[in-house]
Amino acid sequence: MASVVLDKVNKVYPNGFRAIEDLSLDIQDGEFLVLVGPSGCGKSTALRMVAGLEDISSGDLTIGDRLVNDLHPKDRDIAMVFQNYALYPHMSVADNIGFALKLAKVPKDEISERVARAAQTLDLTEQLNKKPGQLSGGQRQRVAMGRAIVRQPKAFLMDEPLSNLDAKLRVQMRAEIAGLQRDLGVTTIYVTHDQVEAMTMGDRVAVLKRGILQQVDSPQNLYDFPANVFVAGFIGSPSMNLMKARLEEVDNGLAVRLGDQLLVLSPNVVAEKQGLAGYAGEQIVVGLRPEDIEDAALAPDSPPERQIHTTVSLVEALGSEIIIHFPLSAEPFEIMDQEFEGEDAVATATDETGNYIYVARVSPRSRARIGDAIELAVDVSRFHFFDPDSGLAIA
Repeated sequence: MASVVLDKVNKVYPNGFRAIEDLSLDIQDGEFLVLVGPSGCGKSTALRMVAGLEDISSGDLTIGDRLVNDLHPKDRDIAMVFQNYALYPHMSVADNIGFALKLAKVPKDEISERVARAAQTLDLTEQLNKKPGQLSGGQRQRVAMGRAIVRQPKAFLMDEPLSNLDAKLRVQMRAEIAGLQRDLGVTTIYVTHDQVEAMTMGDRVAVLKRGILQQVDSPQNLYDFPANVFVAGFIGSPSMNLMKARLEEVDNGLAVRLGDQLLVLSPNVVAEKQGLAGYAGEQIVVGLRPEDIEDAALAPDSPPERQIHTTVSLVEALGSEIIIHFPLSAEPFEIMDQEFEGEDAVATATDETGNYIYVARVSPRSRARIGDAIELAVDVSRFHFFDPDSGLAIA
C-alpha cells in the first residue's frame, strides 16, 4: 500500500486542449478517493495519468515515495479495473484472475493459492472453472476485481467499473467494492459519473469541472458546505435549487427576493453569514436543497414571511417521500452549459406562463395534488449563498 500524490499535474494535448489544469491531490495510504464530475471533465484522464496510460505534460506524480512520471505502467505497481471488464473470453475465471501473476512468472502453487483466496473473498469459488460468457454482469465485474486483488498492488484504479450494470446490481456492487476496499486497506482512486455513487463510496470526493479541481472533502462536507455554486448544484439528487436572487434590506434585517416572492432571513442566518451584509441591495445566487422545503400544512410553526406561495405542477409519490415540482418567476442559475457539458447540461423546465420549475422533497403525509395552490415552508437557515460572478460561497 502507498499514498498517491499529484502535484500541479497538467495534461495538454498537441492541439492545445487542456484536459487537466494544475491538479493537486494528496491521497493517503489506504484511502478511498472518488473523482466525480460531468462528462469530459477530465476525471478519466487524471486516472489514466496515474496508471501511466497518458503522459503527464507537467507536474509531479508520486506513488509511495517514488516519482513515477516516466515509469512504464507495469512498473508502477498499480492495478486497474475497467468499465468493460476486459476479460479474456477463452480463459476460465481462474486463469483470468491469475493471468497477471502468470506473466510475472509467479510459481504455480502461489498463483493457485492467491486465486483461491481472491475467489473466496469475492464469492467466486464455484465459478472458477467457468468462462466469462457463462457469468452474470456482476460476476464478471467480480472477476475483474479478483484480477486486481491477486496482484497485491500499491493502489487500485477503477474507471466507472459499475456503469454497465443494471440499477439494482449497481447498488449491490457499490457496497461490495466499498467493503472490500476497507477490508484490504488498499489505496483506491475511483472514477464515476454518478454522484450518488461518489457520495456513498468515498472517504473523500474530488469534484472536477473542465479539468479544474473544484473541491475535495468528505461526502457530507461537500453536501453541507459546497465551496462554490458548481459543487452545490452537482452534488445531491434531486439537485439543489439554484436561483438568481436579490438581497434586500427590510425593517428587521435582510430578505431574499426570488422573483415575485420575498423570504425574510432569520437574524441567526444573517449573524452566521457575516459576508452577506456586503451584498445588501445586490444580486446574488441562492441555493436551497429540495429537502429543506416542506408543505406548510405540515409545518404549523412556519411564519408566512418564510413561505413560498405557488402551485403544484407535478407530484412524484415515492412512498417514503413526495417530490413536488412547483413554478417560480425567479430565474435559475445554470452551472453547466451545452457547449462544454453536453448531455449533463439539463436546462431548467418552465411552465406555460414562462415561470421556472423547481423541486421540493416533502413528507409523504402531504396531500398536495397537481394544480393545487400550495404554501411551501422554507428552512431559511439552510439557504446557501453564492457570489454571482465568482461562484464562490458567501461565508
